[in-house]
Amino acid sequence: MSHDSRTALRICPLCEATCGLTLTIEGATVTGARGDRDDVFSRGFICPKGASFGGLDNDPDRLRTPLVRVDGVLREASWDEAFETIAARIPPLAEEHGAQAVGVYLGNPNVHTVAGALYPPLLLAALGTRNVFTASTLDQMPKHVSSGLLYGDAQAIPVPDLDRTAHLLLIGANPLESNGSLCTAPDFPGKLKALRRRGGTLTVVDPRRTRTARLADRHVAVRPGTDALLLAALVQVLIEEKLDEPGALAGHLDGYGELADAVADFTPEAVAAACGTDPDTIRGTARELAAAPCAAVYGRIGSCTVEHGTLASWLVDVLNILTGNLDRPGGALFPLSATARAPRPAGPGKGFALGRWRSRVSGHPEAKGELPTAALAEEIETPGQGRIRALIVVAGNPVLSAPDGDRLERALAEHLDFMVCVDPYLGETSRHADVVLPPPPPSRSAHFDFALNSLAVRNQVRYSPPAVPLQDGEKDESEILARLVLAVGGVHDAPPGAVDDAAVADALARAGAPASLAGELTGRTGAERRLDLMLRLGPYGLTLEQLLAHPHGIDLGPLEPRVPQLLKTRSGRIELFPAPIAADLPRLREALGTRPAGLVLVGRRHLRSNNSWMHNIASLRGGSNVCTLQIHPEDAARAGLADGDRARITAAGGTVEAPAELTDSVRPGVVSLPHGWGHGRPGTRLSVAAREPGVNVNQLLDGTLLDPLSGTAVLNAVPVTVTPSA
Repeated sequence: MSHDSRTALRICPLCEATCGLTLTIEGATVTGARGDRDDVFSRGFICPKGASFGGLDNDPDRLRTPLVRVDGVLREASWDEAFETIAARIPPLAEEHGAQAVGVYLGNPNVHTVAGALYPPLLLAALGTRNVFTASTLDQMPKHVSSGLLYGDAQAIPVPDLDRTAHLLLIGANPLESNGSLCTAPDFPGKLKALRRRGGTLTVVDPRRTRTARLADRHVAVRPGTDALLLAALVQVLIEEKLDEPGALAGHLDGYGELADAVADFTPEAVAAACGTDPDTIRGTARELAAAPCAAVYGRIGSCTVEHGTLASWLVDVLNILTGNLDRPGGALFPLSATARAPRPAGPGKGFALGRWRSRVSGHPEAKGELPTAALAEEIETPGQGRIRALIVVAGNPVLSAPDGDRLERALAEHLDFMVCVDPYLGETSRHADVVLPPPPPSRSAHFDFALNSLAVRNQVRYSPPAVPLQDGEKDESEILARLVLAVGGVHDAPPGAVDDAAVADALARAGAPASLAGELTGRTGAERRLDLMLRLGPYGLTLEQLLAHPHGIDLGPLEPRVPQLLKTRSGRIELFPAPIAADLPRLREALGTRPAGLVLVGRRHLRSNNSWMHNIASLRGGSNVCTLQIHPEDAARAGLADGDRARITAAGGTVEAPAELTDSVRPGVVSLPHGWGHGRPGTRLSVAAREPGVNVNQLLDGTLLDPLSGTAVLNAVPVTVTPSA
């Protein structure tokens, strides 16, 4: 280390594991990153993404100044000019055409920044629009909906107690590649290996023999899209064989009696052909789950982004409930983050409702205040009152992440009057913007995991101040979003701190706390003052000063039971068989008789990648992080493909071509393309990604297939044809 080098701590923002990093910094440049061995949560674990923090931070393709479109061309502009342009365009447009003429899309990285957590709700409030779309309807919305229906709170998502469980059933999850999702757990691979070492059992349900599946005691290679059928059969076996024992939850359940009748048709024999799994395997899995001293069932994106995603998410929790493993150590528990609202007395709540409004064109019901991202293009291009004429995209790239990106791209280019993107890159979506607002590199930003701490497998709290000062011309992301709130609200001349002051006053009023508490808050920025307030009002009564005094974090202990206090249903109980679920079950029964006539497509994730935005980091390219079509040798032979041949993949949304990778890690009848590729479009500034652009798997989708309860796009188990490229 040179004499002018120093180190700084930083929580990694590059996936949901939230590992602690120790950065090496020379001047204002991050030159290295390693795991922080003293971090109370991650204990030194690091993955390739975290190790490449400096490469991302220093990427020469990152935008350093705002861009404003003048005479059809994006050019560099000052921050004042950028916000003046927004203020001159969006408020008049909304006044002329109504609030619904402005749409908002929020991407996945919002979960990974302080600003992304604190300011989008204020942006939506300032706009007053219901045209809200997020990455959730391309990922986890089924889990939010099922949690809302079961517990009355769409954010009450139980996570597996990885450190104490004796039996873990994973369905549609590959945490050795993803590092975990809706389950914040640094060193997920190490936790699975520890489970095995202490004599526990790991069962993985996945059509691919993933790295996680290879670690398992039992790998069930289910046919894609049949997760809900398999889970229903497991529930049926538990009830039929009287293996169900909810334990301490028994007095908090409504709908138990109706559940038995509802799943009676889903016997292992009835689902076996559709699932491609023999009945004995299903019965054995159910019996092992029931016999374990403690167990947890955990389902993720493979079970969410399918036609029955909400039913599958619901059945995951039903299994945990029936085996007595929900809300008990070693099972699946509800984390309690330091910025959560302080616990209230148990009792009935407001409940959770679906379909409070519907989309203008196709009448899709809202879920958790959001409309399906798959409907965004039609809401922009279809004439009529309420058409989206302006779009604000914060940390998102729906041209690659949503179905039929070509259609969405045409809508952005040809039908929008105005578009704003908050994005560090000129990418496939942001290249269509009229104003691009680039946040600074992550080393220059504070970090706190508001959302992900509420999904952590151990209660803890950590805060990272900026490791490097802002450079000339850079603005903090919190200031950028605060000024955006002011600009769309028609008061862009007000100081950004006014947004935070108003948010603090509102939070104090909602909590019934004295207004004088605002004067006691510490912090260098408005965002830090708001964090300090949330900590003070939270369940542990912490302060920002305490976090700063513990740079490696504060351990708040293992997860503990929280039922019935957390329940917000109208009954004050767990509503085991809610009406929307009951209404959707006939659709699942119809699936008992369906069989795919040909190949079906599933996605996959790479450890060295994260959705569509990390392919521009040279150190993360290569290895397994390549865009290939994985296909079983038997299917390849029938299609006339050899390893490395160009394959042509066609589905309802279009055709793409990719090199064939022959492997028996996918079951026959299944092919797999990774998500997030397709960087070959002109007009972007992604020099590394453009050299090996790959293809956009979501272009194979036409956006018509959705899980009806959650509005989530069907991204997996999609019928395709595969032929040699001409």
